[in-house]
Amino acid sequence: MYDEVEKNTCSEQLAVAFFKQSLPHGDRFWTSLVMSPVSSIAELYSRVLRFVMLEDVLRHKGYAKPIQNQAIVETMAWRNMMSFCSLPNFWANCQGRISQVELGAHTIKSHGAKIARNHMHDWLILLLLVVIEVVLYVIHPFYRFVGKDMMTDLKYPLNENTVPVWAVPMYSVLLPIVVFLVFYLRRQDVYDLHHSILGLLYAVLITGVLTDAIKNAVGRPRPDFFWRCFPDGIAKYDQWDNVICHGKDSVIKEGHKSFPSGHASWSFAGLGFFSLYLSGKIKAFDRRGHVAKLCIVFLPLLVASLVAISRVDDYWHHWQDVFAGGLLGLGVATFCYLQFFPPPYDTDGWGPYAYFEALKEESQPNSQLGHPMYGSNLEAQVVNQQTGHYSVSVNDLELGRR
Repeated sequence: MYDEVEKNTCSEQLAVAFFKQSLPHGDRFWTSLVMSPVSSIAELYSRVLRFVMLEDVLRHKGYAKPIQNQAIVETMAWRNMMSFCSLPNFWANCQGRISQVELGAHTIKSHGAKIARNHMHDWLILLLLVVIEVVLYVIHPFYRFVGKDMMTDLKYPLNENTVPVWAVPMYSVLLPIVVFLVFYLRRQDVYDLHHSILGLLYAVLITGVLTDAIKNAVGRPRPDFFWRCFPDGIAKYDQWDNVICHGKDSVIKEGHKSFPSGHASWSFAGLGFFSLYLSGKIKAFDRRGHVAKLCIVFLPLLVASLVAISRVDDYWHHWQDVFAGGLLGLGVATFCYLQFFPPPYDTDGWGPYAYFEALKEESQPNSQLGHPMYGSNLEAQVVNQQTGHYSVSVNDLELGRR
């Protein structure tokens, strides 16, 4: 076994060169080897085993020399090793560091409270948007002038909604959240779950506020306005040929909210955000030519388009209303998505910005100790107070380089 170590791990020339370099300060040798941070028990065992055999090879060749300051070096080295391997820290080091940092597991239990504190103001503003949306829905819109000549295009029949109002938040909000939860259960990334839900809610609520604000300001009559204003079919006008409605107040009020379409804007806001989310998760734009992935990306947009078309078919909206509503919702959804996630065509488009920032922060302590979390070259760096700085690469030792 030692012959194999001598042949493959450290050649005779390496032993001579390295030991001559470290003869005056042999304590650097074991300090740099044992004090290097490790990320798993397996790596620790492998490293110690390699260098115990390396020392035997050196002694067998006659190059060994008593190590200076042996007591100090052994105390520091074994203190570091025992701290890592101690029973209270064993599970946290071997499971927590590997699963949470290297595998990216950030659960609601471990990181949920921190995220909630960091985004408390965002949730408070979200509640404010809910209040504003309720107020905008309750107040009366602008009652635009509707003359006798305009009624030609406003006599379409008064129909029921193909897609009821209560169904809109079901497919545009609740359905995406269910999918977000599925991804969370699979990846255990609370950053992804929190930011996707928060981004989706902001997309639909900002869209709702903008839509209802424009509705109330414009006051455009719906295509079925004649039957809302004159349910008995008997039209009445004042001296300026403006309508004198005698229908139900709530029906007339709703008749002045044609532009833009709320169904279309909400659908494209929620499902547009959902489409962007899916495109990032399945890496639809990874330049590998898997065009079938686009079917998944376009499916939510198809549903939103069909809902928008149904509003024209039901004569609740003009085509300009649904077109403007769709653009508004999709635009807001894109802005909200990019606040939390990279573009879907980005290399890191599958995860939120906060996830990668968390990994970066968690890897900083290891980087400062000379052990980059994701690096391929483990550098063991030690400072000797008498002679200055000296560093040795473990991989270089194994490959026979200095």
